[in-house]
Amino acid sequence: MLDDLDRALIHALHIDGRAPFSRIATALDVSPQTVARRYRRLRTEASLRVVGLPDPDRAGRTQWLVRLTVAAGSAQDVAQALVRRRDTSWVKLTSGGTEIVSVIHTPTDSTAGNSLLLHDIPRTVSITAVSAHCLLHTYLGGPTNWRRSTNALDERQQGVLREHEAADTSHVPVPRQLCDQDGDLLLALQRDGRATHAELAGATGWSPGTVARRLADLRAGGAIFYDVEVDAGRFGANTRALLWMSTSPARLEHVATTLAGHDELAFVAATTGPANLVAQALCRDPKDLHHYLTRRLGSLDAIHTLETSPVLQNLKAASPIMTDLSRLRRPAGRQRTWQ
Repeated sequence: MLDDLDRALIHALHIDGRAPFSRIATALDVSPQTVARRYRRLRTEASLRVVGLPDPDRAGRTQWLVRLTVAAGSAQDVAQALVRRRDTSWVKLTSGGTEIVSVIHTPTDSTAGNSLLLHDIPRTVSITAVSAHCLLHTYLGGPTNWRRSTNALDERQQGVLREHEAADTSHVPVPRQLCDQDGDLLLALQRDGRATHAELAGATGWSPGTVARRLADLRAGGAIFYDVEVDAGRFGANTRALLWMSTSPARLEHVATTLAGHDELAFVAATTGPANLVAQALCRDPKDLHHYLTRRLGSLDAIHTLETSPVLQNLKAASPIMTDLSRLRRPAGRQRTWQ
């Protein structure tokens, strides 16, 4: 489990994933050396990683939630094939090991993009069903974080971390858009959102000063954001489930915004398909999940149907780029429990 300093550091990174250890140390009232040591330990023990991600709308990308039903004996092989793709994120093994759920990113303005949605998924008789659901709007997730991972810092500490944010955005007159020249920068940030300006300059061929200005512009305009990947089990969330819900279109907005305020949920989005809302629940144990479903979710009469899919294993988190290939060879008995 995480101690108070661990939680404070993770909360700080949610506020500013690229904040120098010195600024985080000031907010947390510890030394920069202590922050650096704790960060390295959490990377090893809690799979902590900061990643820079593009806003899908600004990047001209559409997100699809794909569900594959597979034979149990082939699930790991199919899932690993999805993990290795650079157009996927959040690859999960669910429903007793017979279903794989993944987000696939496709170009919005290309008719070819949608036709290639399932390109390179292994063609095997072990896949018995496939469905794709377009994510229409995200109410919780992405730049908006799971509340239980961002409740460690008081207002003063958060203010210390946000002071530079106002200065960085004051010169930006209009929202910034991503362009083709940003490709190498985005790829490097997806590997490591805390890469130094010098490292990013090496990846892009730009000068460190150009990198710094471009990062400030893109972040200030909302074109990129920094996400924090971390093992949710370290927060005591050992039971995870995807919730597929349906509600009338007239009530969808109300239900979705209500769900986005629930501490038990880390993700809420409107989607196409028989279920027009999907959410991810992170609970302590099955009893806690049952309590949430029956007491909090059950009180919303506008939800007509509910399908609960337990998440057994999370093989890939927010970033499309995997940097630790040993995760692909992790023994079956040991599971990652990212959000």
